Amino acid sequence: MLSASPFVFLATFMLTEPLTTAPRRWQQLVVAGVVGLAAGWPIPVGYLTLGQERALLIGNLVAFILCVRGSLRLSLTDRGWLTPTIQELVFTVDDRLRFEAGQYLELEVPHPHPDSRGTRRPFSIVSAPEDLPTLRIAYRDGAQPRSSFKTALADVERGGLLHATGVWSDFLLPADARRPILLLAGGIGITPFISQLRHLAASGQTRDIVLVYVVSDPAIAFRDEIAATGIATVVFAQQAPDELPAGWTLAPSARIDGESLLAAVPDLSSRDAYVSGPPRLIADLTPSLRGARTLTTDAFAGY
Repeated sequence: MLSASPFVFLATFMLTEPLTTAPRRWQQLVVAGVVGLAAGWPIPVGYLTLGQERALLIGNLVAFILCVRGSLRLSLTDRGWLTPTIQELVFTVDDRLRFEAGQYLELEVPHPHPDSRGTRRPFSIVSAPEDLPTLRIAYRDGAQPRSSFKTALADVERGGLLHATGVWSDFLLPADARRPILLLAGGIGITPFISQLRHLAASGQTRDIVLVYVVSDPAIAFRDEIAATGIATVVFAQQAPDELPAGWTLAPSARIDGESLLAAVPDLSSRDAYVSGPPRLIADLTPSLRGARTLTTDAFAGY
């Protein structure tokens, strides 16, 4: 049976293992091509034939080479609260660091007795590439108890030196500026979109963008900055938000679902949809968002 084929097992389980999969789409395609070629060219060694096993080993080696982590220095220059629950950190960074709007960096904060998730976390970059060597990240901070990572990050003082192991992600806006876009953010998932909006402003680009912003707190992070862009914005709020800027729309329903999303964005089918936020939000809305022209997601699992 086809389902019992070792090639199917290799392609659908072993090759897509999250811990060894390359982070960028083009890197994943390179690894898949290498593994496919190696698996189709078995080498006999005595009584054994090295086929799928050798292909997987070579593929993992290529993935390791493509995404080998380095060490980029970040010096903390400032920190501040954007809302009562969202904190922003400002760094001056190593001049080797380069990124595209929408990408994240993996930040390392060494500390004693780390919890099971270790000393590294991914953070979407909030600043635009044009802002370098200044780099900003923002994250939700306020829930108790804190993870060991958040506790250590809160203890870093101005002037403190941290390291990033790399910059990743294919969460990038389409190169064709004529394509209409839907940005759907859940809470702190707004951060990659802020980077993209800042980049568009810095590069003088104008695009047809609708932002759907799902918030749980009355204070809306980056409210004034989003308003200054002039993009159409629809807010779904669990609590009555602070006064909304002119031109913004408060959705009649506090909960977003497929029906309320389509009511807020009736031309969804003509737009490239980007969704950033909690995994549950993405999972709930994915069936409805499949009606968009394309769908790209970025999940925030918490720190």
